[in-house]
Amino acid sequence: MRDAVNKAARFIVNQCLNDRVGNIIVGWNEGQKSRSNMGKRNNQNFVVIPTGRLIERLKQLCKEYGIVLTVTEEAYTSKASFLDGDSLPKHGEKPVGWKPSGDRVKRGLYRSRDGHLINADCNRSANIMIRCNTQLALNLVEVGRASLTVPQRFDLFTRLNRSYRKRCAGALLAPVATSV
Repeated sequence: MRDAVNKAARFIVNQCLNDRVGNIIVGWNEGQKSRSNMGKRNNQNFVVIPTGRLIERLKQLCKEYGIVLTVTEEAYTSKASFLDGDSLPKHGEKPVGWKPSGDRVKRGLYRSRDGHLINADCNRSANIMIRCNTQLALNLVEVGRASLTVPQRFDLFTRLNRSYRKRCAGALLAPVATSV
């Protein structure tokens, strides 16, 4: 597991260096795994993922390469619709009558109020970026329906080879502060 955490953190940092991205935003709720109630099988698969270790490793690597790492709360980010501009209340401060304008159709698919289908994980990521928007002065103008529809997937164990590491070493020049 330690090897997988190190590879994942290295891959994320290398990808940021290649794409000249200077900010990484991670959504994290303290104690989220201690209260998980997703059924026996799902709890067994989810709770053992060492997300805290990954964040700690990312903190070390980001500091080394001059990338800004921001860890923020992620309450209601998967329920609210990014495209519809839903408000994002903090954990425990949800207003009475708050209701998201969209909903999850099935695993990995989110429908906005207008019926647009986007990837549920991309919707959540965009909402997490909104939480840090003012703090990091991000430009989210280009984040639209097209960029939220089909995410790019990476396989850590096939993409992280020595040639990829060497290419990233050339990108160690000062990264530009942009959003992911």
